Amino acid sequence: MESRKDDLVADLRAQAQQYENLSETVSTTTNSKQRVDNDGVVYEFDEEKRAWFPKIDDDFIAAYQYHYGTNTNQQEPTTGVITAANMAPPTAEAAKPIVNASNAIPKQKQKGEESKDRKSQPEGWFDVDETKNTNVYVSGLPMDTTEEEFVELMSKCGIIMQDDDTKEFKVKLYRDTDGQLKGDGRCCYLKVESVDLALQILDGSLFKDSTINVERAMFTLKGRYDPSLRKKKKNTKKRKRKTQEKLLSWNESKSEKRSKLDKVLIVKNIFHPDEFEKDPTYITELKSSVKEECEAKFGPIKKIIIFDRHPEGVISITFANPEDRDKCLEVMHGRYFAKRKLHAEKWDGFTNYQIEETDMEREERIKKWEAYIEEDNA
Repeated sequence: MESRKDDLVADLRAQAQQYENLSETVSTTTNSKQRVDNDGVVYEFDEEKRAWFPKIDDDFIAAYQYHYGTNTNQQEPTTGVITAANMAPPTAEAAKPIVNASNAIPKQKQKGEESKDRKSQPEGWFDVDETKNTNVYVSGLPMDTTEEEFVELMSKCGIIMQDDDTKEFKVKLYRDTDGQLKGDGRCCYLKVESVDLALQILDGSLFKDSTINVERAMFTLKGRYDPSLRKKKKNTKKRKRKTQEKLLSWNESKSEKRSKLDKVLIVKNIFHPDEFEKDPTYITELKSSVKEECEAKFGPIKKIIIFDRHPEGVISITFANPEDRDKCLEVMHGRYFAKRKLHAEKWDGFTNYQIEETDMEREERIKKWEAYIEEDNA
């Protein structure tokens, strides 16, 4: 019991001695009290909050920035006093974006420097990346190969790219200085995968009794680079993307791809102009007969025009759908109508089959019509 009492007295004396040591370091000022901790940090006592806070001075700010870094995204304070509340040590999550922000600066600089270096590169020849090269070189072609045959051959492995302006396929058959074919050519596909397919299928195959060789096109740099011969780039990325999507799409929206001209059919030698002079009502009978037969066999018709004065006996039939026009073209061309062999073709969109009559022809037609009416009334 006595030992416990002695221990309690010893603890009380130690606490009293510690309080005396602490009170020696406290200096009373007009606004606050200060004390120095064992690690050297100076604390101030806030009378309002009744708590001790680290004293904010130049030494403390320097130590804070040394341990936690600086936030480059913060704006510099204009006026005001830094308090202990806003200088509290940041949490782990608060410190994380500060570190990321400081690390992002060199990356942005590096990206800007790369683009600057790319722009500063001099214009000249460049190598084509193999993963983006869609060209194949074909050798061993027969000397009588036409461009249409070459396109048909290369189309077996994929879609061939077309020129944006001329819409021509990007293929080339090489010729010598005399203009004669050399037996080799180049084809540019739309996709890189078509190149691999051409290497597998066409390389070593027979084409018109000739064995052809297919390989990736390797472009040889010849002569000095002339920037004036370089084609000007056009901002057609969006249009190219849409064209490629249509070519690669499985959806066949025929109504979108085909124009109004694909609905018009021209039929020739279906009548002779003299037949209308003999019987003016025959033009109505012919129109009704053609419309009835075409709608029954092929599809709805929007308009029929009979060019009654044309010497070739021409009529135009406008269908509601291009597919119906195609079926009518297959059936009508070469068939016989009223002992006449018909000639059917697509309208080119330009030819005008209307023939204007002269004043004398008009007067003569009116006289014949009046005579026909009088004869019918009699």
